[in-house]
Amino acid sequence: MAETSDVVELILQDHRRMEDLFRRMRSVEADRAAALHEFAHLLIAHALAEESKVYPALKRYKNIDDEEVEHGEHEHEEGNKALLGLLEVRDVGSEEWDAKLEELVEAVTHHADEEERTILNGARENVAMERREELGAAFLEERERRLKDDCGSVENVRRLVGD
Repeated sequence: MAETSDVVELILQDHRRMEDLFRRMRSVEADRAAALHEFAHLLIAHALAEESKVYPALKRYKNIDDEEVEHGEHEHEEGNKALLGLLEVRDVGSEEWDAKLEELVEAVTHHADEEERTILNGARENVAMERREELGAAFLEERERRLKDDCGSVENVRRLVGD
């Protein structure tokens, strides 16, 4: 998937993959449990890589609002809580599944929208491409490390949420 090393484009690619996985989780014809498994791992690895490698670096730029970055971190927590709610649903075809999926979609979609309009546009305007590529390499490396650590397991998500 990653034909770029620009951190902005890499983050956008993850956002689009998450949207695809949402569609699979909605479809009665898809393997919803497998889509949730992939989504959980991607969401957690993506957020942890942003928080450890991207957000701290972007806070150093004068035209990127620290409050927006901190708000992004808060929204990761909200997404993690909604993810945990869906991971704990036993019946993939149930009304509870649909309700918890809707909560997750709302939390993640809201965050992605705000992040794309504020933080990522700030990076586009204020961060040189060379630096964006450096951040992209760090983001990918951290995301891959987290994926190998089974970061989206229900146990790990519980730990992250503090449940």
